[in-house]
Amino acid sequence: MDIKITYWPEQAVFPVLSLLMLVPLITTLAIIYSRSSLFALRAGFTGSLITILLSLYLLAVFDTNNPGIHLFEHIHFAGISYSVGVDGANILFIPLTAVLTFLTLVYTLITRHVTDRLFIGCLLGYETILIGAFSALNLMQFWFWSLLELVPVILLTTHAGTGQKRRWIVAPLLQYWGSSLLMTLTGFMLLAFGLIDSEHPLTFDWFTLKQNNAYLHDEVLIFILLFFGFAIRMPLFPFHGWLPQLAEHGTVASAAIFLVGLKLGIYSVIRFILPLVPGVAEQWAEFVVALSLLSIFYGALHALLQINIRKLLAFAVISHTGMLVIGIFSFNEYGLEGSLLLSIVYGLATAGLLFSVGLIYERTRTSYITRLGGLFDTNSTLALLFLVSALSTMVMPGTPGFDAAHILVEGIIEEDGWLIAIAILLGNVLAAAFLLRAFQQIFIATPKRNHQPYSSSHHPVRTERLIAIVISIMLIGSGFYTTPWLNFIDQEMTAIHQHYPVHGDQQSNFMNKSSQ
Repeated sequence: MDIKITYWPEQAVFPVLSLLMLVPLITTLAIIYSRSSLFALRAGFTGSLITILLSLYLLAVFDTNNPGIHLFEHIHFAGISYSVGVDGANILFIPLTAVLTFLTLVYTLITRHVTDRLFIGCLLGYETILIGAFSALNLMQFWFWSLLELVPVILLTTHAGTGQKRRWIVAPLLQYWGSSLLMTLTGFMLLAFGLIDSEHPLTFDWFTLKQNNAYLHDEVLIFILLFFGFAIRMPLFPFHGWLPQLAEHGTVASAAIFLVGLKLGIYSVIRFILPLVPGVAEQWAEFVVALSLLSIFYGALHALLQINIRKLLAFAVISHTGMLVIGIFSFNEYGLEGSLLLSIVYGLATAGLLFSVGLIYERTRTSYITRLGGLFDTNSTLALLFLVSALSTMVMPGTPGFDAAHILVEGIIEEDGWLIAIAILLGNVLAAAFLLRAFQQIFIATPKRNHQPYSSSHHPVRTERLIAIVISIMLIGSGFYTTPWLNFIDQEMTAIHQHYPVHGDQQSNFMNKSSQ
């Protein structure tokens, strides 16, 4: 079916999506070519604040009542196609990226990287890449941004990481991500070349491929390549091996925005697998659900065994990913909507946990839970940030995770039955167990050793409070009033469900190819 496209002049006074990429890109270049650390910091904050304002303008002009692609921009020059647009599937990821970039810069004020031009430039460059990837509507354009993502991740890890083996993890990171990029590129190539004939020239345009996917060949191979390629990026068990290593030895400051990059894998499934190879996706749904259940319990059980808080959060991400993927492959309006909203919530809440953990590391110089304890009295702000963020990931009432998980479970019950839903809820109970246990050991339990307090010059309490207040307000405020979040994604998820209805009892497919 045709997709309604609204070009940017019909909704905005300027091409907002392109500016959202250009502002942090220009800021990055200015920082790289400058020789002043003070200029780099000021430019970073200025660029990130402008990006936040542009993302708020993006939300303001987005029409929540009409599904389809909004603020569409398309340029074709010298055989190169540039296409960007937003809909309910990606609209919330862009402001989330902008906010977390700003908060990461605020966090940097407390760390030794406050005068590091390369570090600040990498953060702004990473923001450019993520916004470009989330808004891309050309397959090769998306792949190009995914490839570029390696640059800031490697630079931030090797240059600003805290682990002694941070340079060693570059090899496994390249191995995993290189495999992901290769599989994704091959899948995209098969999609494009599979439509070449007298009527269909070679194209990587998402609209063209979606409207003509009935003529595709090798759909099973395409699905396998794309799904396993995206599974590494999510990450989903058993393709997760790189994440705990990166979390342990990388930089906590950059991890918050990196979390949004992890959600790029979830978004990619919704954007490129469900619309382009829908029939095969339905056929493989049982396999994907089984793999996701393993990921839920594998991640949760391994998180319970960790003594390093960073690795604990990494395994928590793996467990959460399983729940999100099950919701997507329920092929249900509620499952899709719940997964998309919950991925936003997990991104923000886990960022809060990482900021809290990072600030604790700045004070104690350790990430090992067994060496911590009794930090509540001297770190009440961090304790509040950790607790509010943890409750959000545990989908407690009063947090946005509660409504998102309720919608997701409702969709799973409708499509997959109670057993899968109960398994997901049990996994969530395990998530509550390891997060509350970590909170008790870090903030409440008797300390294992004396900690040296911050001096006033190294402990800017106002900066900590700003981070904690912003994230807590966003989580608690949206938890009690989730409607605006749902309005942005509801129409698009409803449209996806109507265009590609899947009901097991009727044995219908996403797209009935015989009717085309």
